[in-house]
Amino acid sequence: MATKTKTEPGGARGVRVIKKYPNRRLYDTDTSSYITLAEVKALVMDSEPFVVRDAKTNEDLTRSILLQIILEEESAGAPIFTEQVLANIIRFYGHSMQGFMGAYLEKNIQIFMDLQHKMAEQSGGAINPEAWQQFMNMQSPMMQGMMGTYLEQSRTAFTQMQEQMQKNSEQMLAALGLKR
Repeated sequence: MATKTKTEPGGARGVRVIKKYPNRRLYDTDTSSYITLAEVKALVMDSEPFVVRDAKTNEDLTRSILLQIILEEESAGAPIFTEQVLANIIRFYGHSMQGFMGAYLEKNIQIFMDLQHKMAEQSGGAINPEAWQQFMNMQSPMMQGMMGTYLEQSRTAFTQMQEQMQKNSEQMLAALGLKR
């Protein structure tokens, strides 16, 4: 499968469009061919910008396709999420904290991705699991420092979320004529 992103006039990179048909097949308009969920996962892994649209309604289905990929990965043997984590995430739906939790998770995952990128740079691009394990064992003090930085950034993100919630509460109470 080609993973080339369309280039629009003037050299600007466009977003790849994948259409989902009622028969559940995915059609890549960039390569003019049907693709599998595994190939969509490859686009994600390659950081290719794409959108999945319903072929009839043009509704954006990207989130649902990404969730399908996560479900397949979680069912494949080495899940990231424990049952407890999944149950806790479910508990946030419909809760007043739902919006804050999404932002908090997104910020933490980005911080973790930045940490992973920094580790890859410092390891000279070693990517196989054995090389990572050796690197991690040799770099223990450095890893402790990086993880400490990650935890501090996570704590900062949580503190910012708390401050924003307090500010929102105070604004709401002031709008209702109630002072704190």
